[in-house]
Amino acid sequence: MAPRPDPQADVRFMREALEQAASVLGRTSPNPAVGCVIVKQGRVMARAATAPNGRPHAEPRALEIAGKYAAGATAYVSFEPCSHFGQTPPCADALIAAGIKRAVVGCLDPYPPVRGRGVAKLRRAGIAVEVGVLEEECRRLNEGFITRVTRRRPFVLLKMAMSLDGRIVAPRSGGWISSAQSRELVHRWRNECDAVMTGAGTVIADNPRLTCRLKGGRDPVRIVVDASLRTPPQAQVYRLRSAAPTIVATIEDNAERAKQRYSNRNVEIMAVRGSAEGVDIRALMRELGRRGWSKILLEGGAHLAAAALHAKVVDRVAFFIAPLIFGAGMPAVEGIRASNAIALAELRARPIGPDWLLEGEPV
Repeated sequence: MAPRPDPQADVRFMREALEQAASVLGRTSPNPAVGCVIVKQGRVMARAATAPNGRPHAEPRALEIAGKYAAGATAYVSFEPCSHFGQTPPCADALIAAGIKRAVVGCLDPYPPVRGRGVAKLRRAGIAVEVGVLEEECRRLNEGFITRVTRRRPFVLLKMAMSLDGRIVAPRSGGWISSAQSRELVHRWRNECDAVMTGAGTVIADNPRLTCRLKGGRDPVRIVVDASLRTPPQAQVYRLRSAAPTIVATIEDNAERAKQRYSNRNVEIMAVRGSAEGVDIRALMRELGRRGWSKILLEGGAHLAAAALHAKVVDRVAFFIAPLIFGAGMPAVEGIRASNAIALAELRARPIGPDWLLEGEPV
């Protein structure tokens, strides 16, 4: 007999599953970040998340911890259990074999070999299944994986920091525009994304490291979009030691020259379609999707931001607005006119320290 549903308990334990999944964001590609909590008679028997690099999955890890106590229990899973044989056996089969009597699933998996089949398999085995508890939060947590599966490219978050009058660089100024609180949030995003991307102009002007400076965090892959190979090999992004590689994304005509220019650095050259005007951003994103990467943090500058918005590969913008007025300097986005303005849906605003964070989805 399946355990009785308790809506409040379902929400509480699904939040625990989400916490497990959130702890491994950026570490599980090409698979989604999933959390699983095994509960019996109101007590948690096991908690687990998808392992680094995507295997083992959360469900078998939690079942191994729970052992014999999984029989007759409820499994809370933030993402639909897989139902097909990939590099690991189906998680739905593992739940059935363990004697799980009820499963609460946050959201369905859009991946074609799964897409409802995991839930159907559980139900055929006599397991009571409820789908959609905290569904929007579960989908949001794996928005990168969902975008890659449905659009064949990573989810792209365009982040920029600017003054109140929309300037990202003030004349003859130095230092940060955004606050320490805003920068800490950006480091959290770096920790959760597969890669962070910037343009040649930003590397030349700011010489960024593009690393994650959070305690216990990990560096994302660093991608520099440089069609003309303007960035110096001595830039920090190329010479700083990191477990994450640095990639120069350039046009196919410059591939060999790029290999020579950065030969003394641990740099990968990614050659994609493009011209003297720049790299084809859509082609670049498709290549990143083929690599199994699900989420990219795009950190300026003005030209790359405009190119990505024009190419319609930006899924969310996140603009940090500092309480400053420069009156001059470089605008946040160059090359977009009123005739081709980018409209945003679901605009949201919240304070981050002294700054304001504006977020929205381009339409």
